[in-house]
Amino acid sequence: MKVVIFAGGLGTRISEETDTRPKPMVEIGGKPILWHIMKGYAAYGYHEFIICLGYKGYIIKEYFMHYFLHNSDITIDVANNQMEVHGTNSENFKVTLVETGATTKTAGRLKKVQQYLVNEPFMLTYGDGVADINIHELVAFHQKHGRLATVTAVALEARFGGMELNESGVVTAFREKSKDESKWINAGFFVLQPEVFTYLEGDMEEMMWEDAPLEQLSKNEELVAFNHYGFWKCMDALRDKIELETLWQQNKALWKKW
Repeated sequence: MKVVIFAGGLGTRISEETDTRPKPMVEIGGKPILWHIMKGYAAYGYHEFIICLGYKGYIIKEYFMHYFLHNSDITIDVANNQMEVHGTNSENFKVTLVETGATTKTAGRLKKVQQYLVNEPFMLTYGDGVADINIHELVAFHQKHGRLATVTAVALEARFGGMELNESGVVTAFREKSKDESKWINAGFFVLQPEVFTYLEGDMEEMMWEDAPLEQLSKNEELVAFNHYGFWKCMDALRDKIELETLWQQNKALWKKW
């Protein structure tokens, strides 16, 4: 089963990092978050990826084109234009890099990679989110319910702590930030049947995957949620990048399954 990854957005909410590179190339522990996502899938045996490129997509192309050199010790004989490779630490990745447009919305990006998916089930996720999801369990869940689409859902995390006050204003209880399991959000990590492309007919250039396509799948009762109770983090802003980096440096990166 192949894994499609959205990697073409502008990443404007983390512009401190994305002025010079696409958001999936922002590094955590010296490696692009895109690499972390791919390593997570590969840990469960999924090594084939289709990357939807857009904003500064050439940087992602160059990264994989030179991946072997980035992870090797080399000696360069400048006078004779020769290079000797002393070792490598490469990955068992097969990566298809697809130019899906600088401003194309997510539904349009997905439609443009259909030609690389030969009528087969596939997975789909975003190029800025990591999690400790058991991919085997996710796929088994999808296969069991028999619908067209599975989305991973995580409980919405409260932004602030809560307090209970009595009539005099005395705090009688204080609750730190917690997850509200009455509110679930889209965490990506989809599993999809090829028939979902029937929901992408027509001009999808300005259409978000999260809008009409998912809304129609839901209306037709073809979308089922896989509730994930473990770690999940989207690198939406600089504070998220700092948090992920801190977890990595402290050996608390729960998404690291390799």
